[in-house]
Amino acid sequence: MTDSRSDPKGPDLALGIALDDLPDGGKLVGHKDGESVLLVRRGAEIFAVAATCSHYGGPLVDGLVVDDSVRCPWHHACFDLRTGEALRAPALSPLTCWSVEQRGDRIFVGEKRKKSSQASRDSNAEVLPERIVIVGGGAAAFAAAERLRREQYQGAIVMISDDEALPVDRPNLSKDYLAGKAPEDWIPLRTEGFYAKNGIEVRLGTKVADIDVRAREVVLADGGRVAFDKLLLATGAEPVRPSIPDANQPHVHTLRSLADSRAIIAQSGAARRAVVLGASFIGLEVAAALRTRGVEVHVVAPEERPMERVLGPQMGDFIRALHDEHGVVFHLKDTAASIGASEVLLTSGSTLTADLVVAGIGVRPRVDLAERAGLTIDRGVLVDAYLETSAPGIYAAGDIARWPDPHSGENIRVEHWVVAERQGATAALNMLGRRKEFTDVPFFWSQHYDIPINYVGHAERWDAIEIEGDIAAKDCLLRFTHGGRVLAVVTIFRDAESLEAELAMEQNKA
Repeated sequence: MTDSRSDPKGPDLALGIALDDLPDGGKLVGHKDGESVLLVRRGAEIFAVAATCSHYGGPLVDGLVVDDSVRCPWHHACFDLRTGEALRAPALSPLTCWSVEQRGDRIFVGEKRKKSSQASRDSNAEVLPERIVIVGGGAAAFAAAERLRREQYQGAIVMISDDEALPVDRPNLSKDYLAGKAPEDWIPLRTEGFYAKNGIEVRLGTKVADIDVRAREVVLADGGRVAFDKLLLATGAEPVRPSIPDANQPHVHTLRSLADSRAIIAQSGAARRAVVLGASFIGLEVAAALRTRGVEVHVVAPEERPMERVLGPQMGDFIRALHDEHGVVFHLKDTAASIGASEVLLTSGSTLTADLVVAGIGVRPRVDLAERAGLTIDRGVLVDAYLETSAPGIYAAGDIARWPDPHSGENIRVEHWVVAERQGATAALNMLGRRKEFTDVPFFWSQHYDIPINYVGHAERWDAIEIEGDIAAKDCLLRFTHGGRVLAVVTIFRDAESLEAELAMEQNKA
């Protein structure tokens, strides 16, 4: 999250640059009135937009131009070069655009262009729903509500969430925020005023008990009922708690919500040693964050090497070595047998002192509501290519949705933030009658200390891993293949190649 006014680089674009300095297909960063501006040339057209991604401030000059859009190298957000509109999550806010003028053989950047208010796009829908209800308060739920209003939908939107906080930037809860490097005002996706201004009714701390499919009503735990014309289920996932004695003590935590992250932060101040159960992405990101805070960390996990099931043995060894370098102590091929007031007893017989315990042993999709409603369940809520469930007019998105993935040819369910946001936006369009298939290539990122790991695609199994570069040198690309077909690509500090791999998968060239 950077400010485009900070230390602008490159030429003053108000004074102009030579046309030859921006070849066809080229990108160039300059500045106008103290703000960084990205120039992109496509044939005879030249675009001028803000130089940094509106998500976390990634440098778009290092991104990938595809048709009339630019993709961020960090987390694969995508923007329209003509309008600045955020086309793909994780970015939600548009880029500023400037006018561009060509005089002879020079290019000049003029004034900022006013944000165009989009005309209603709902004219193609047969009958617009009068009220859309969204159950959930996470990435998919928020993205759906935001997209509905961005599409100029004028009907009622009701978001029902059993969380006490407005939708937050969940990936940050285990990364920079937990490490103390990100202020809390970065965490809400939007302030309370956004919902009021956009007429989005948010009911926090509200549990949904049932869905009356026939009456088309959501039944609340307090007996109240909320009618809907279209319904989106975005109930997400919940952390798995250890099924061992005394796992519900106040110093034993899971991490999913803002309240969870705050509780871990509050106890970490006085904690000398923490035990993390599980070498999952969440578990290891928590370990990195607590080490950044100066807490001694021990990781207990049953596998031989961390993250091998998802990233393979080579990356597993790298991640182990990276955390070793930062002082994390691993207890692998072991599990917790019980948790005491100040120690964790392992099944191997060892005892670890623990002022703080965090369980990162996985999550389970919250499908109970969908199951009680009679929706088709298959290790998640089964949806079609339009994210519609077996009940017409009821959609599912995010961690609970199992959808037909055109890239792998299988029904898949993934628990990734970017996928959830993109599915929420697609479900919003389909609730308005657009009939847009969800075809995005899954993407997620993980961060361990200052090392980002990007993953595109989806490989539940593979028969070969092709490695380019040097993993230990933190400069690598790994292709996970099955039957000669690339299913997923993992990179460290090869952002452009990660974007190119994503595009190849989209175009079925992988």
